[in-house]
Formats: sequence, structure tokens, C-alpha cells
Amino acid sequence: MRTAIVALLTLAYPFAVYWGLGRFEPRWLALLLVMLALLRAATRREPVWIAAAAGALVLAAVSMAGNAVLPLKLYPVLVSTALLLVFGISLWHPPSIIERLARLREPQLPPSAVAYTRKVTLVWCTFFVVNGSIALATALWAPDAVWALYNGLLSYLLMGLLFAGEWLVRQRVRARQAHV
Repeated sequence: MRTAIVALLTLAYPFAVYWGLGRFEPRWLALLLVMLALLRAATRREPVWIAAAAGALVLAAVSMAGNAVLPLKLYPVLVSTALLLVFGISLWHPPSIIERLARLREPQLPPSAVAYTRKVTLVWCTFFVVNGSIALATALWAPDAVWALYNGLLSYLLMGLLFAGEWLVRQRVRARQAHV
């Protein structure tokens, strides 16, 4: 349940910050980030997520100390970086994240499926690099509304499209291998 709450708050975060910008000083908005960091630390015990929570606390502290908006806008960059690390580390220390997920449904994966899951994990790593780069660019140079739109909606739509596209490709790959 806490994981779902953290996910929903992470989704809502850019819009909450955008809404609050004209109403509150950034130091008060930073309390949202503190709350997210503490919830994330309480729900995920893996080192990368503890580090991400610590990073969010640092961003919140910098925002509070300088009454600055930019650290608040860097949180989506931090999330993409954490996901990149989770997926990327799994490529160096198999099984990959996608293989682990695939084995939940099909414990005995053939070698070709393991190779496929590694490629998909690499695709997700690439996505997180691009997404994090766009999140950084919107934080640094885009108007607040564009930052909120990309980080609160468009990035999630792109993730959904990637997920759906990969599912379609996977169906074709499975069908092709079934005929071999």
C-alpha cells in the first residue's frame, strides 16, 4: 500500500509543485519532497532507493536553505537516475530486471528469452537516460508549465508507450519462436 502511495505522490509531484509555485515559497514546497523521500525510504530498502531518498532530502534541504525552486524541479531527474541505476546494475549483475519480471510468469526461460530480456533492459536504460536528460533540460531552461507537463504527464505517457510497444514486440518474438 505504501509503495502505491509513493508512486501516486511521485506522479502528482510535478503538478503539486507547479500549483504551489504561485502560492507558497519554495522552502515550504520542499516539504513535499521531504515527505516523498521519507516515504520512499520507508517502502524500499534497496541501497539505490535509500540513496535516492537521501538525494531527495538533499534537494529539499538545498531548496529550503536557498528558498530555491530549481532543486525541487530536479526530483524527476533523480528518479530517472535511480531507475537507470536499478536497470543498469542488473545488466552487470544478472539476472536483469526484465528477466526477473519475466521469470515471475515463466520461471524456465529459454536462453533466447534471457537474451531478449537483456536487450529490453538496455532499451529501458536508454529511455531513462533520455527521459532524465529531458527532465534536466526542462528544469533548467523550460517555463514551469512545460516542466510540469513533461515531468507530470508526457514522461509517463512515453513510458506507457514504450511498455506497450515492447509488449507488442514480445508477442511477435514469442510467435516467431513458437514456429521455429
